[in-house]
Amino acid sequence: MIGVKFITLGTLKEAYLREAAAEYEKRLGAFCRFEMVQLREEKLSENPSAAEIKVALDKEAVAIEKQIPSRAYRIAMCVEGKQKSSEELAEALEEISNRHSEICFIIGSSYGLSDSVKQSCHLCLSVSKLTFPHQLMRVLLLEAVYRGFNIAKGTKYHK
Repeated sequence: MIGVKFITLGTLKEAYLREAAAEYEKRLGAFCRFEMVQLREEKLSENPSAAEIKVALDKEAVAIEKQIPSRAYRIAMCVEGKQKSSEELAEALEEISNRHSEICFIIGSSYGLSDSVKQSCHLCLSVSKLTFPHQLMRVLLLEAVYRGFNIAKGTKYHK
């Protein structure tokens, strides 16, 4: 059974988002060994400069890199990433599962991910061109991965 690890910056503040995430984490247990790692976001000033943001992203990158298993397939979640349909994600999950023992999805802070993290990944993925609250994105990705595993296994979840 493949391991799926979400490495995220920040915590889910709203109870309804924590409950939704917990439900999908529980459901994913039927398809993979799931792990959620929540790292601390770097504190920034009220109106941070580009330089201040870069320093924060670089510090976050160090913490992220420490959490990624060396042989894991790395997927960075970022706006400029490739978009996939649910069926395409299911195919990708199957293909990755055949060659790797673990997949890491990396979700940055509200300012994204450092270039070094994105460049170290096998795939940069975007869920949508639409803008969503950062915390909601985690729940959307959990559902998308759950749906992908269901499609790959041929269950009736995806209609």
